[in-house]
Amino acid sequence: MTQHATTTAAPPLVLTDDEMRRVGELLYRWTGMIFGANKRYYIERRIAARMAHSGMPDARAYLGFAATDAAEREALINAFTINETYFYREEHQFAALARGMLPELIRTRRPGDLIRIWSMPCSTGEEAYSIAIWLLENWALVDAYNIEIVASDVDTAALDLARAGRYGARALARLPGHVIDRYFEPERGHRRKIIDDLRESVRFTPANIVDRATLAGLGRFDVILCRNLLIYFDDESRLLAASNMFDSLNSGGFVCLGHSESMARITDRFTMARLEDAIVYRKP
Repeated sequence: MTQHATTTAAPPLVLTDDEMRRVGELLYRWTGMIFGANKRYYIERRIAARMAHSGMPDARAYLGFAATDAAEREALINAFTINETYFYREEHQFAALARGMLPELIRTRRPGDLIRIWSMPCSTGEEAYSIAIWLLENWALVDAYNIEIVASDVDTAALDLARAGRYGARALARLPGHVIDRYFEPERGHRRKIIDDLRESVRFTPANIVDRATLAGLGRFDVILCRNLLIYFDDESRLLAASNMFDSLNSGGFVCLGHSESMARITDRFTMARLEDAIVYRKP
């Protein structure tokens, strides 16, 4: 009778309280997001995966490595970002863009003038492409102006997926059938690829809303969509993010936040604008 060796799975990683605090400190410094002890299991799983990938023998050694190695820092940030999104998410704000914000902005513009829109964070691209599709479908003056859409995120892996422009049924579920047929090419496995003309109309670039140095080269915008990010920040990071958004806007520009977020609770630098389709915030 032949005996076969049995393998024993490695025990799950258990971080000490000091290691948990260190993880939280690093992620907060790099992203502004809060990861506390209430997310211990989530944190331990991702740290364990990165330790295995990098060959670090223990959590202390790994955290020292991540703190000093730029590539590993990027990989760790990517492991902790949350990319829950889909096309036409909170579409009432796209309606507000076409029916309220843009008509207000073009009061002082001429046909052919540049209008810049920033999707931040853009995750895997659904929001930025949704902006382009919505305007093509719903704003009659879309071809009269030079619309530039810039999309940014701290998650470089998500940006790579956004540039590729391939999506499954779940991401496309809220799009009307004729919109899918018009802007997406069918691929195997019920997946779709966004058409090249639309994919090339959005510029994807890494940036961090709480790191002013990463925003310096982006210029100023007329509309910023920063939705469902500030809920992961503490008060200090929210104020820093709001200040950076303010400085990234042209005078009279607009900010759209998520439905559970309020700029009025963060700063009084913006004025609230109650449009027909949504409440947004404006730089005076």
